[in-house]
Amino acid sequence: MSLNTQIPEVLWAQRSNKDDAEKNVIYLTVLIPDAVDPKINLTPEKLVIDSKSGANAHYAVQIDFFKDIDVEKSKYSVTGRYIFFVLYKKELQEEFWPRLTKEKLRLHWLRTDFDRWVDEDEQEAQPEVSPFGAGGMPDLSALGGMGGMDFSQFGNLGGAGAGEDASDSEPELEEEEEVGSNEKKE
Repeated sequence: MSLNTQIPEVLWAQRSNKDDAEKNVIYLTVLIPDAVDPKINLTPEKLVIDSKSGANAHYAVQIDFFKDIDVEKSKYSVTGRYIFFVLYKKELQEEFWPRLTKEKLRLHWLRTDFDRWVDEDEQEAQPEVSPFGAGGMPDLSALGGMGGMDFSQFGNLGGAGAGEDASDSEPELEEEEEVGSNEKKE
């Protein structure tokens, strides 16, 4: 049985810094659910991925980079939902790449990763992205809790309380007249 080859969705974001190579990176997320034995070939000029999926699908993509990547420094991680890359740009420069790919084409499978993207003029103020992040909830301690709200003041707002039967607190209903009854109620 032959599998149809699909191009996976690819998300990307970048940082640039002319002085610090650690801040001169491309974040690349290749969405391949349940990747089985992915074949990854990273060269300075391109990335080629070929993988089967647990869903009995075949994925393949080739990305020819706008400029060269430092292969030795770059790294990746395969998870159950995607393959995540931190690709280090070979040339240190302050300006962002205008696009990820060498050719100036609109590729339907390539999109901006807005979860990791920062504007070029705001990148120094942004905290570093944890490329292989632990996920979880953000730190909410800076929000200051509930503004000092004391929930004990809401102790008795009516309704059934502890040890009280809910039927005791409801008003009694009047008896209903049967439908079709000819008797008049006095």
